Amino acid sequence: MSTLTTPHIDIHRGGDRMKTRVSWLDSKHSFSFGEHYDPDNTHHGLLLVNNEDIVLPGEGFETHPHRDMEIVTWVLSGSLVHQDSLGHNGVIYPGLAQRMSAGTGILHSEKNDSWRISNTPEHQEPVHFVQMWVVPDDSGLTPGYQQLEIDDELAGGGLITVASGLPRYRDRAAIAIASSHSALHVAQLPGEGAEIRLPEAPYLHVFLARGEVELEGAGTLYEGDAVRMARSGGQRVLANMPSEILVWEMHARLGGQ
Repeated sequence: MSTLTTPHIDIHRGGDRMKTRVSWLDSKHSFSFGEHYDPDNTHHGLLLVNNEDIVLPGEGFETHPHRDMEIVTWVLSGSLVHQDSLGHNGVIYPGLAQRMSAGTGILHSEKNDSWRISNTPEHQEPVHFVQMWVVPDDSGLTPGYQQLEIDDELAGGGLITVASGLPRYRDRAAIAIASSHSALHVAQLPGEGAEIRLPEAPYLHVFLARGEVELEGAGTLYEGDAVRMARSGGQRVLANMPSEILVWEMHARLGGQ
């Protein structure tokens, strides 16, 4: 268990999340987002957005702006086409780490273009992904984009550092983010009995994207559940079935250390 003092564990069940549902989109928000505002639920640590989205084929988010945010997109199934004002144009799919730094300002669109990619109706499917926003160290940075496939690393079943600005992970993170106090780790636990151990940090956000696990000190977590932890870490996470877990490790919070 953690050697940090006075740990705090706050469980947020998936069914309690704020929701946006239209004909082409099913979106669940872990924090205040868009028209959904709760002054008591705006962020945890440096994490401001943890949206779980399902977008139907041929649909998606039209071109829209962002600025001064590090945006990490993690696809669980299907494929998402990204285009931005820097000229990047690519497909994000499971096992591909992707980061967009909005900086001074960037325009981008995200669409489920599986019908164009496959050219066959039978291969059209919804795209299911999690998009996460963390605060960068500084405002006014130069916008940027980075991606890297990490399927082989994930196959090992351990906690893999997907995106990081923390110096300790500089040599092993798949992609870099301009937040020197934050790192995103992902584990794909292959089945019952597989386990990982959480890192120790002042702030952790644990999101169960798929499956069912037992979190030491918190009990059973089901798909869509999230745990916000402070002054904690070191707990074991044990899978009850094939599961996928996203862990933000943060050593600062919005507004100060």
